[in-house]
Amino acid sequence: MATAEIESILDLNTLEQYCSAIGAGTLLKSVVLFEQLMPEYVGNLVNAKEAQDKDTLCSEAHKFKGAAGSVGLKRIQQFAQLLQHGEEAAWATEHDVWLQAIVDHASQDLAELKQYLESKA
Repeated sequence: MATAEIESILDLNTLEQYCSAIGAGTLLKSVVLFEQLMPEYVGNLVNAKEAQDKDTLCSEAHKFKGAAGSVGLKRIQQFAQLLQHGEEAAWATEHDVWLQAIVDHASQDLAELKQYLESKA
């Protein structure tokens, strides 16, 4: 995968800092934990949307943003960042697109992250 594409998916600066500080192997353990929790995170987002519960959707997006960011998943963190701000004008028309982007990309982005860290370990 081209560097520019990886940079759109992963927060390489943060990942490099984490790898320098704690090592890729230790970070990979955190990523495995995130991987175990991700279906619940995404499920909570989808369930809140289906229930048309905007407050819960925004709250769950905020949690997911933090979790995704903590392991360097840039693209899905950015969509969660947008999704958490229900007061923004674009939210009403775009939140379905943002949520779908998270659903569509989460597993593949996580796989890219694991591959990246495994190459560093």
